[in-house]
Amino acid sequence: MTFNFKQALPHLIAILCFYLFTVAYFTPLFQGKAIRQSDVSQFKGMSQEIVKHREQYGEEPLWTNSMFGGMPAYQISVKQPNNWMPVFDKVFKGFFLPGPSVYFFTCMVSAYILMLVLGLEGWLAAMGALAFALSTYFLIIIEAGHNTKAGAISYMPAVLAAFIMTYRGRQMLGAALAALFVGLELSQNHLQISYYLFLAIGLYVLFEFIESVRNKNIVPFAKSSVLLAIACILAVGPNITNILMTQEYGKSSTRGTSELTNDKENKTTGLDRDYITGWSFDKSEVLTLLIPNYFGGASGVIGNDKDAMKAVDPEMRQYVGNINQYWGNQPFTSGPTYAGAIICFLFVLALFFVEGPLKWGLLIATILSITLSWGKNFMGLTNFFLDYFPGYNKFRSVTMILVIAELTMPVLALVGLKKIIDKPSLIKEKAKFFYISFALTGGFALLVWLLPDMFVTCWADGEYENLSKQLQSANWPPAQMDMFMSSVEAARQALLKSDALRSFALVSIAAGLVWAYSTEKLNKNILAISITLISVGELWMVNRRYLNKENFVPKAQMDIPFSPNAANSQILQDPDPNFRVFNVTLNPFSDASTSYFHKSIGGYHGAKLKRYQEVIENHLSKNNSKVINMLNTKYFIAGKEGEEPRAQINPQAMGNAWFVKNYSLAANADSELNALNTFNPTTTAIVDKRYEAELKGFANNFNDSLAQVKLTSYKANELKYKSSAAQTGLIVFSEIYYQPGWNATIDGKPAPHFRTNYILRGMIVPAGTHEITFKFEPTSYKTGQSIALVSSILIFAFLGVMIFLEFRKNKTPESLK
Repeated sequence: MTFNFKQALPHLIAILCFYLFTVAYFTPLFQGKAIRQSDVSQFKGMSQEIVKHREQYGEEPLWTNSMFGGMPAYQISVKQPNNWMPVFDKVFKGFFLPGPSVYFFTCMVSAYILMLVLGLEGWLAAMGALAFALSTYFLIIIEAGHNTKAGAISYMPAVLAAFIMTYRGRQMLGAALAALFVGLELSQNHLQISYYLFLAIGLYVLFEFIESVRNKNIVPFAKSSVLLAIACILAVGPNITNILMTQEYGKSSTRGTSELTNDKENKTTGLDRDYITGWSFDKSEVLTLLIPNYFGGASGVIGNDKDAMKAVDPEMRQYVGNINQYWGNQPFTSGPTYAGAIICFLFVLALFFVEGPLKWGLLIATILSITLSWGKNFMGLTNFFLDYFPGYNKFRSVTMILVIAELTMPVLALVGLKKIIDKPSLIKEKAKFFYISFALTGGFALLVWLLPDMFVTCWADGEYENLSKQLQSANWPPAQMDMFMSSVEAARQALLKSDALRSFALVSIAAGLVWAYSTEKLNKNILAISITLISVGELWMVNRRYLNKENFVPKAQMDIPFSPNAANSQILQDPDPNFRVFNVTLNPFSDASTSYFHKSIGGYHGAKLKRYQEVIENHLSKNNSKVINMLNTKYFIAGKEGEEPRAQINPQAMGNAWFVKNYSLAANADSELNALNTFNPTTTAIVDKRYEAELKGFANNFNDSLAQVKLTSYKANELKYKSSAAQTGLIVFSEIYYQPGWNATIDGKPAPHFRTNYILRGMIVPAGTHEITFKFEPTSYKTGQSIALVSSILIFAFLGVMIFLEFRKNKTPESLK
């Protein structure tokens, strides 16, 4: 099959347009600026030690001591040279786009591929691609710096396209693309997004199966399914290192099962239920898909919106201006999940006109996405998934699943619009469905504009009562309080009504264009161009509320996100850098800036070790000095608000390792954790009873006052100590215990070590002088890299064979419509 430039030209033009669109939206990036991405700054803080180790030793440390006392680097920064998928990733994204704009470009190209597979062309294909890329959640996560999430979302449409292509008859090419795009999807290393994607694809496959049974056409379905299964297995191979390490680490992380017995109803085999559902949509909050400010938009003071403040009594403006414009019950939000008013109208309209397994798969996936996003507000369904769907309880922020609705809605909307364009008489034939669709979207928006009190309270749960109490305690007169409360409602309703009227107008325009086309007053090109430009234009404007020129900063500011203050500089002068720091001038357990300079007992990560999290909750957050000291916390960074932070030395820090006189056995995790309240870490080690056999040879009442142990060599993944004692002793190391990968030797010979003090390492050391070495050598990394290399070769071979077989047919493929 020869390359046909004439056929390829429209697609090349489309890709060029996507590039220009990316340049237009992210212009400052092309002028040497960067997006102020908070999570990227945090990433640079948490990965600083890893980067330095890599540069100095030319290897992957796989462990870092810069956060939470020490943790695997698996979910922070690990290079995998034997995974060849990043090569494809760079080619697909292009080397010519700066920073996170590559995700935006990839998103459009990926969605464009899906539109082509569905039979859309020209303006409609472009509209589908742009509508998906401009769904507000995607731009919001780029602004936040959730780059792995953005990467995973960007490949979602292409993965779905490959499955649809395979089930619609292009089996060889579809399977080849499935191997490629599933591999690329997994290479982004955001398993939560991938999980949601395959949940949606599973629904589509289910309806394809039902359709094949109904039509007695099971053989082609089975053949397609087998090819896709092979493709997916091959796609997993290059990414197996990440998967193996994540699976291994997950058991010990906050995503694993806790050994504590308290609060059992809240626990799952993964994260706790309240943590998983901490970000949950109110049931009506999903209407932000249609009206972006249905709940006020992003968290932030309402005074920033000049139009909303016009509705406020002048006497109250300075007070109302400091009130949060978001009135939902999430802790905070960076913006709504807005799919586009026109997309919502076309989606509902398509439900009445589109038939087949694709429609039902997309519809059920949309409904499931919405209902699961309710989280704690729909705990029946949420608990069912947490308890019975493997892996679902490993993920937090259930609202994230709305990425599925933001994919399925524009896809079905554009498929429906194409059907109307192909057969304009459908509108007249099914006019009542046209009116129903308009009423459910535009009509609803109009009612919200006319009667906002009927649909929205404009107050978060308990907010009205709390504000009233605050005003009463400030001795506000009742009349003034009423005026203030009314002014808050007026400002928030102004936000709501403005967007409701806007959505009504947009739906009305789209409905008018579709109706005009059905009555032959417009040709299809004018319809496609008009509706594309209007839809894309309005999505652009809404997204500019959340990612605009104010989010861009000089590139140097992101290259070096943290500058040392006086406290940091003072600590960095210490000639012995092997200690930990506790920064109490900020929330130490949700900030990685300290880790940029020091080894911190805090940090920023969504999957820290579960036992360490339990120590944070029960001891560190309560300033248990015994636990702080046993973690070798040599410095505190402290200071009053508004003052320069200062470093305070902690003379009670216990050093890198020490001999103890006694040990105390704990019957279970509860008693072990509680024992940290009352023990003396300088003399006693708390040991879980399961490690009792490891204590053989050590008797309590160790009394060698001259015994000592010192750290003689430090690397993130290798620690060497020299010990000296007249009798066999028990040493406690101020290092975090993590069994899968840390190996210990005494004088070069393997030696057992065990967990002490709930999170630290312990070891029985014979009398005399010895060299003790801990080395991090997880087999999951080595095994994964071997499999990845073989799989990378196989996936390239599979791609080549499948594409060759497809081209060998040398015939025009059947319609994919």
